[in-house]
Amino acid sequence: MLRRSVIALWVLLIFPAFHAKDSYRRVAQTSFGVGEHFEYRVHYGIFNAADAVVDVSPQIQYVNGRPCYKISIVGTTLGAFSWFAKVRDEWQSWMDTSAIVSQKFYRNIQENNYRKVETTLFNHATDDAVVTDENGTKKFDVPNHIQDAISGYFYLRTLDFNKLQPNDVVDVPTFLESSVYKLKVKYRGKDTIKTKFGKIKALKLTPLMPDNQLFKGENSIRIWVSDDANKVPIKVEVDLWVGSLVMEVRSFRGARNNFNWY
Repeated sequence: MLRRSVIALWVLLIFPAFHAKDSYRRVAQTSFGVGEHFEYRVHYGIFNAADAVVDVSPQIQYVNGRPCYKISIVGTTLGAFSWFAKVRDEWQSWMDTSAIVSQKFYRNIQENNYRKVETTLFNHATDDAVVTDENGTKKFDVPNHIQDAISGYFYLRTLDFNKLQPNDVVDVPTFLESSVYKLKVKYRGKDTIKTKFGKIKALKLTPLMPDNQLFKGENSIRIWVSDDANKVPIKVEVDLWVGSLVMEVRSFRGARNNFNWY
């Protein structure tokens, strides 16, 4: 549970439906595309704690015969912070360009002495996930519209938040660490935040976190997403049991739409 919470932090810091087994839904969206690249800096108090990079490959790739965005997220701790929490994590998602569901997911986790390399291949015709790691290969049943930890975040960017009311909760079925769970994200309403690029109007979201030894309570993560066509995370605040983290965008390129800084 703790490791799942850590993964949720990295990713967040930093879905018509299947009417038949061989029929994919189609999710129309204008929020992202190939070549999108965002870099974030994570602060722990006065320290630069980590960098996170979210990158969408310039080329469409094919998995299960379907065109996919290849999305990569890399998180790396910095400087003195690495002395007690050395992290070099990489996640990759091959997300269906039309259905906005995961076709394939890869993670290479390096956290202090812990190592994990794992590949998950999804079969939406039979609703299963095949996981391959150092222990071999196993198959798991999954529900329709299943997401991985990255594709679920991109799915949220396709939603029309104007149709939601403050405190509405969005459930995203997600497969991670050989199990299915519902990523629950509460919409908190609208806000305005300051950034290095100027002020920007934002949507405030709160992933609802289970009890764990890292985050301080259910509402310990607060995410500000640009209130525009991009709907991309601009700032994240995290309350830990010891201290707090702040993540802010520090550079970007390839955004599909212009930002309304002022």
